[in-house]
Amino acid sequence: MMRNNVKIAITGGIGSGKSTVLEIIRGEGFPVYSCDEIYSQLLNGAGLSAEIGKAFNDVVDENGKLDRKKLGALVFSNAAELEKLNNITHPKIFKAVFEKMQDKEISFCEVPLLFESGYEKYFDNVIVVMRDENDRILSVMQRDGLSPSEAKKRMNNQQNYANCNFAEYYVIHNSGNLRDLRQNVINTITEIKEKYLKNF
Repeated sequence: MMRNNVKIAITGGIGSGKSTVLEIIRGEGFPVYSCDEIYSQLLNGAGLSAEIGKAFNDVVDENGKLDRKKLGALVFSNAAELEKLNNITHPKIFKAVFEKMQDKEISFCEVPLLFESGYEKYFDNVIVVMRDENDRILSVMQRDGLSPSEAKKRMNNQQNYANCNFAEYYVIHNSGNLRDLRQNVINTITEIKEKYLKNF
């Protein structure tokens, strides 16, 4: 299926290594985007922060600045609150994402909660990053300064990737070895280019 404007999502559980995969792809010269980065950009405007502040108590200060750590502690321990936040933010984030990806021959976007949000159908294909649960917990603890129980709680609010069938997608296993991960990513990119790009 040769085509232009190919959109590939990169997803996986928290701490799986999605951002590292994205950076490897960036290093290979492809346009890459991050939903988390776009979310941060949108929060710089007053509109989204104000809307979140109306939906959640005590997460926006008197200057209209969102306390993302306080919001995260609230939503990542409560699935219903997380869904409420996602219903506010996801439409705006994905609108911005697809505008950026529109004119590219092929581009990649890191998308947390891709399957949970149902947005996988808007991409041509998906790279799923898999990693051992203990390694994920350690990574999240180190990155976000969380206790093991806090990291585990965040993981439990996400889809259990270990129990899913991703046969129709590209799966990259991240063992924590950067050299092996880089080679796996490059092999996957080669497969994607062979499938989708006209001039490969």
